[in-house]
Amino acid sequence: MKRLLIVFHAPSDNTRKLRDGMQYAVEQCIQTDELGVQLLIKSPFDTTPDDVLAADAIILGTTENLGYMSGALKDFFDRCYYPVLEKKQGTPVAAVVRAGHDGTGTCNALKTILTGLRWRWVQEPLVCRGEWQEQFVLDCEELAQAMAYGLAEGMI
Repeated sequence: MKRLLIVFHAPSDNTRKLRDGMQYAVEQCIQTDELGVQLLIKSPFDTTPDDVLAADAIILGTTENLGYMSGALKDFFDRCYYPVLEKKQGTPVAAVVRAGHDGTGTCNALKTILTGLRWRWVQEPLVCRGEWQEQFVLDCEELAQAMAYGLAEGMI
């Protein structure tokens, strides 16, 4: 059984909609197509190095805060970086950034940290920028489904 870990900072109703949409989409794939994927969704504050070590692929979710990732996701990296550094190289990863502005600083910070971890991007970060749109939820669902199917089929 493969494990997909979603580490998502969701401090607002809208970001919880993104996270919950991802959860719903993956759970539907697991139930409908009987994918051999286990889903674990955690807050960055609750995610431990052991969670990362047990994951076969990871989706990160963050808000854009002052042109950077959320403090919660930064805390996750501060606690987990060195304990997983040598053991999780090549881990497939994707990211969602909820950006009120452009998300560039947040994406650059994520790319820098993930380059250091030597994790492998499976797609460019999904940036949900500007005023809230319900399409953001659909985009997140699509990303999560692609990760689940890719993981189940050994494509990522």
